[in-house]
Amino acid sequence: MNPAFPPALAGTIVQMLQGVSRKDLAVRAGKLSAAYRAGQSSVGVASPDDALAYLLARAPATFAAAAAVFARIKQVTPDFAPASLSDIGAGPGTAAWAALEAWTSPSAINMLEPNAHFRALARNLMPQARILADDLGAEKTGADLVVAAYVLAEQPERIAGAIAADLWKISGKMLVLIEPGTPQGFARIRAARAALIEAGAHIAAPCTHDNICPISGDDWCHFSQRLPRSRDHMTLKDASVPFEDERYSYVVAMPEKITSGARIIKPPMESKPGITLPLCGEKGLENRFVAARDKNAYRMVRKLEWGDRVEL
Repeated sequence: MNPAFPPALAGTIVQMLQGVSRKDLAVRAGKLSAAYRAGQSSVGVASPDDALAYLLARAPATFAAAAAVFARIKQVTPDFAPASLSDIGAGPGTAAWAALEAWTSPSAINMLEPNAHFRALARNLMPQARILADDLGAEKTGADLVVAAYVLAEQPERIAGAIAADLWKISGKMLVLIEPGTPQGFARIRAARAALIEAGAHIAAPCTHDNICPISGDDWCHFSQRLPRSRDHMTLKDASVPFEDERYSYVVAMPEKITSGARIIKPPMESKPGITLPLCGEKGLENRFVAARDKNAYRMVRKLEWGDRVEL
C-alpha cells in the first residue's frame, strides 16, 4: 500500500498548479484547516483556488487513510473485485482515487458531491467518472462498493446511524465509512456500526465480530497512517517535517460474515520480557502477552503493527 498519490494523478496536479501562487493557497489552506478541525471540512471551499488548496493540504491525508483502509479490506476479502464504485460526498474524488489504486475492476465510477468547485476539480482529475451534484446518496446511486470518507463529520452525530443505514441500502457488496480518528469521529463510526448491524449487515473491518462495541468511557478506536509530504504540502501546512501521521476511524460492512480472530487496536507494547498486543475480538478487549522466550511466536508477533488482524 502506497499512501502517496499515484504518479499519473500527481502529474496532473502539478500541471494544474502552474502559475498558481503558493502563498495565496497557504492562506486558503489555513482557513480550511480551521474549518476541518471544526468538523466543516468543505464549507470553506468557495472558489476554484479554495478547492486547489484543499487538494494540496487535506486530500493527501484523506487519500492515505482511504488507501490504508482498502489495504486492510484486501487482506480479509482477497477475492473482492467491485465492478462499480460510488464515492459519496466525494470532494475532488480522493477516496475514489484510492479505491482505483486498490482495485482496477470498477468500470462504472460515480462521484456524488454538492460543492461545484470540487465537482469541477474532480472532472479534471478523473474524467471517466460520472459526477453528480449530490451527496449522501440522495439519487440512490448504488454500486458494488460504496464509500463515504470524512462525510459523517459534517453531519450531526445523532443522525450518523440513519445516514449509514441509508447508504447500506445502495451498497451492493460493501460499504466503507471513514472518519477522523478523534473521539467525535469514532462516535459517528460507532453509531453507524450499530445501525448497520441492526440493518442486517456484517462487519468486515476493523472489527472481527458483530457484537456490541466493547470500547467505552474516554477511549476510542482509531488507527494511524504515515504519509510523505511533498514540498507544496509542507508549504501549505507550514510544516517542518517531511511526513504526516493521519489518524482515522473506519467501519466496513458486507452482506456476509467473513472475518475471525482479533484486531490490534493500539500500538503493540514491547518490553524485554516480551510483547503485549492490545486486541479487540469476539470475546471483547484483551491484552495478549507473548513472551520473548517463546521464540517462534515472538518472531511472528514482532512483525505485527497497530491495525493488523491476527488469528487467535
